[in-house]
Amino acid sequence: MQQLSLTATQQLQALASGAITAVELLEQAISRAEEIAPLLNPIALKLYGRARQAAREADKKRASGKFGRLCGLPITVKDSQFLAGYPCANGAMVLSDFVPTETCRAIELLEQEGAIIFAKTTCPEFSLTGVTHSEIYGLTSNPWNPKRTSGGSSGGAAVVVATGVSSFSLGGDGGGSIRIPAGFCGIVGFKPSFGAIPREPCFPSWQSLVCYGPMTRSVADARLFFEILNEGFDGKPAGKTRRVPIIFSEDLGFAPVNTDVREAFRNAVDLMRKDGFNLVDDNPGLSSSVITWAVTATYDAAEHARGGPHNMDYVGEVAKGFLDFGDQFSAEDFEEAQAHRRVIRQHYSDMFERHGARILITPTLGCEAFPHGTIHPEKIDDTHIEFPWLDWASFLYDANLAGLPACAIPMGIGDEGLPMSLQIIGDVGSDYEVLRIAEAIEAIIGWDNSIVSVPAGSLEQSA
Repeated sequence: MQQLSLTATQQLQALASGAITAVELLEQAISRAEEIAPLLNPIALKLYGRARQAAREADKKRASGKFGRLCGLPITVKDSQFLAGYPCANGAMVLSDFVPTETCRAIELLEQEGAIIFAKTTCPEFSLTGVTHSEIYGLTSNPWNPKRTSGGSSGGAAVVVATGVSSFSLGGDGGGSIRIPAGFCGIVGFKPSFGAIPREPCFPSWQSLVCYGPMTRSVADARLFFEILNEGFDGKPAGKTRRVPIIFSEDLGFAPVNTDVREAFRNAVDLMRKDGFNLVDDNPGLSSSVITWAVTATYDAAEHARGGPHNMDYVGEVAKGFLDFGDQFSAEDFEEAQAHRRVIRQHYSDMFERHGARILITPTLGCEAFPHGTIHPEKIDDTHIEFPWLDWASFLYDANLAGLPACAIPMGIGDEGLPMSLQIIGDVGSDYEVLRIAEAIEAIIGWDNSIVSVPAGSLEQSA
């Protein structure tokens, strides 16, 4: 019986009932991975031998009656995440020989519960950009239209979930890197409160920005994995009243939003009102935080690159541009950006306090996935310095800079036949409330979380 169209929760139910064994489910996942890999290229490293052994052990554990909550579930993790004894190139040629000796704690928690890691997924070089393309792994494409980007940096993770290769993938988000590909590929992506999921041991850069989080096809699955991964986190599930206000903003007062995305967001708000939610239109009263994020991210990345053991003369053009951009900033510039992060955090606190609320909903992205190769440099105000980001990601940076939980969920298909996405942002520590609201909106919208069907040869036909 084919189980790949099921969510993680449903696959676990199938394993528990004996409808399928861990070995059988893994073989279906591997077969699907091999089927879509030539078309979409989401796999960075195959771990099939290791996984097959783990699947056999999982079936034995289920037969004995002693097993973890994820026993026998095939999953993937990102190429940037440490798995002891296996390459961790993080999309970079200069790291192609790097093999960590430790496993990051998040992966340990998944494996302790019996999850079976059978592949690592693609990301751009050093996971620095919002599209997934690197010299070491090539281009990762969107399963809805292979001419379009999958987003990034967790692009491969989104593709394997959307296409049913894996019902869960562990992503990483330092500036939207879970939410961008989740939005573009039509899946759920949850970036938790900063520190809610352990990241270490890991690469040293972006330690004040990056969160690991679940990428799934349903919010229920995202909650399941968050419960497993949030070791020691003190956030508590919220009550289920709909009287508590929820703030909404279709553009945060500054973000460009395509007409189809704006209309879909307004429709979602209307559906929530009809379902009894108490909604209020407001925003934190900030301008775009892209400059603060760019200074923070590029300076930090450049500092660690300069101090690291690898020869940065041999990085790709995009990553080199990112690091060169960071080189122009001083320590004082960086500290000024960190001071503005505290301002951003305060504005969100003030906004929530004004309404007695803890949740803000916005579009995740102002557009659908764009064609490969169409990101062009833009200029920051009057500094006339080019940088490789565009306003389509304006909704995403605040959550990273302020450490807020944020969940992207699908909210319909746009004019170009591609997914659009809605973002639920919460106050610090409101992760369970974010997931509760996300699940309610998911049900109201009625998104079909079936896997994306990618016909064989579609990439070649679209070239």
